[in-house]
Amino acid sequence: MDQRRVVITGMGCVTSLGSSIDAFWDDLVAGRSGIRPIEGFDTTDFKTKFAGEIVGWDGGPHLEKQVAKRMDRFAQYAVNAAIDAVADSGLNFENEDTWRCGAIIGTGIGGIETIAAGALRLADKGPDRVSPFVIPKTMGNAGSGNVSIRFGLKGPNYAIATACASAGHAIGEAFNSIRLNHADVIVTGGSEAALTPLGLSSFIALKALSKRNDDPAAASRPFDQGRDGFVLAEGAGIIIVEELEHAKARGANVYAEVLGYGQSADGSHITAPDEQGRGAAYAMGAALKDAKRNTTDIDYINAHGTSTPLGDVAEIRAVKRLFGADASKVAISSTKSMTGHLLGASGGVEAIACAKAIQTSTMPPTINLDHPDEQCDLDLIPNTARQADVRVTMSNSFGFGGHNVSLVLGKA
Repeated sequence: MDQRRVVITGMGCVTSLGSSIDAFWDDLVAGRSGIRPIEGFDTTDFKTKFAGEIVGWDGGPHLEKQVAKRMDRFAQYAVNAAIDAVADSGLNFENEDTWRCGAIIGTGIGGIETIAAGALRLADKGPDRVSPFVIPKTMGNAGSGNVSIRFGLKGPNYAIATACASAGHAIGEAFNSIRLNHADVIVTGGSEAALTPLGLSSFIALKALSKRNDDPAAASRPFDQGRDGFVLAEGAGIIIVEELEHAKARGANVYAEVLGYGQSADGSHITAPDEQGRGAAYAMGAALKDAKRNTTDIDYINAHGTSTPLGDVAEIRAVKRLFGADASKVAISSTKSMTGHLLGASGGVEAIACAKAIQTSTMPPTINLDHPDEQCDLDLIPNTARQADVRVTMSNSFGFGGHNVSLVLGKA
């Protein structure tokens, strides 16, 4: 059976670089950092005091205050980005068969802010004073559920929670739903709002975060000798994936085509990657095979590249393991050097970066790459964006639990 082709027709984001696709992309291309001192809570007693924060958030521009109050911030981010993505796509769901339209949205942690607040209220006020909204705000499917409710979507609807691979898995499963004829349109991507006192302190306790408090904008430095951990960030990246002929019939703008999806598990450790990159290489290879492409077809890789000592080297080893002699010929960058690490939302934001790279023939840089680690000796687009004919891209997302996802996007 011939599988249906799937394209990206709309995009929306909420990031520390801005909450519009144009602002986000302009900052990436310019090499501007969205990392700054945290304003949302007192960090006096925290060893890390900076992040990729959404400053001044009050529910977002698209949600009525009473509606926003019934959602954790991660769901607010998802719904706001989804509204922008749907508007960008030109879709009017009143004209669609909504049984053929769905929402698949990932999150790594879900409503951690609501959990923490609920636990404090229980301790301070007792069980009778716990809010009835704790569960519907906390649950990981609140993003996809609220998006489907907003637009009346009755097709495939679920959340994926695979830590930092969540959005990549969500996009891959949305891709499968459409090409296997289970749906025509899916709102997909990821959302995360773990930048809370509990979230930040937990990652500090894991010794996962950078402590470069004297220079936050330089703290996320993937592949650089001076990297000392990742930078926690929050936000959402949402895309509209749609069957190609359906998109053509309504005259939709097409950013890129989803060509392939690969996944694997390291099966070795709950937080550390396979140091040899075997699981990551398998996922990338599976995505290439699914896309019916070779290593020589990949023009650009948006790396997982979190700025951790182990993870960055493992990913470079994975690229070398799969690409062999072609590894030095492919351009690679980590946009987390500018956005920070959005955990379960990363794959959504980075799929947008790949689609924009294809659309604009521009590859964003890896900033703060001043002294490359000698083990990270590939073409990592240091500090300055590059103009090139970008026809096929790869986006990697690897998560705690040993989850590996790779997506291949191409010019439609």
